[in-house]
Amino acid sequence: MDSFITVKKLGEFRFEDRKSVFIGYALPIRNESEAIDFINSVKKKYPDARHWVYAYVLRENSTMRYSDDREPQGTAGMPILDIIRKKSITDVVIVVVRYFGGILLGTGGLVHAYSESAIGALEAAEVIMYNTYTTLSVKLSYSDHGKCSAAFDEFEFITDDIEYAEDVTLNGTVISESEKEFISKITELTSGRCKIELIGREFAYR
Repeated sequence: MDSFITVKKLGEFRFEDRKSVFIGYALPIRNESEAIDFINSVKKKYPDARHWVYAYVLRENSTMRYSDDREPQGTAGMPILDIIRKKSITDVVIVVVRYFGGILLGTGGLVHAYSESAIGALEAAEVIMYNTYTTLSVKLSYSDHGKCSAAFDEFEFITDDIEYAEDVTLNGTVISESEKEFISKITELTSGRCKIELIGREFAYR
């Protein structure tokens, strides 16, 4: 499967500017129906709000939708969508609720407020990357372990468990597309003394 960036959970962020209150939400979704259901649920939660602005992006059918919800064109939904696209995030919906504080923010103020609310909601939702990861068991001597430490960092080898015995055994994961190069590098650094076993592969986030 192809890798993609999304969010881990529901995130919420609150932003205020000149008495207007903006409440942003970001949520992982799988399809358009889930996006619409979430937008409607937010509207029901804040029935007295002035605006319910949203944007969502899906891998399914390369779908992208947004709504300014009566804010001046290009000042609300589009800035939110731009944030999602610039960060290459997909399978996500962002809804920003606005309570009007009685003071007009102007075009620039609105773009800033909705953008900040979207960024804050995404950060609260925890941006993650799904990819195919290979789990390996790497057994090597203590001296070779020291020689390979930089290579482990270079290939972002995520260690789940380390056993210190006669040798050092590390169980961990590496992005599958880097698997062969990683094994080659460790083998080269240890002059073939290492023992590397494939445990499995999994499409997941780390």
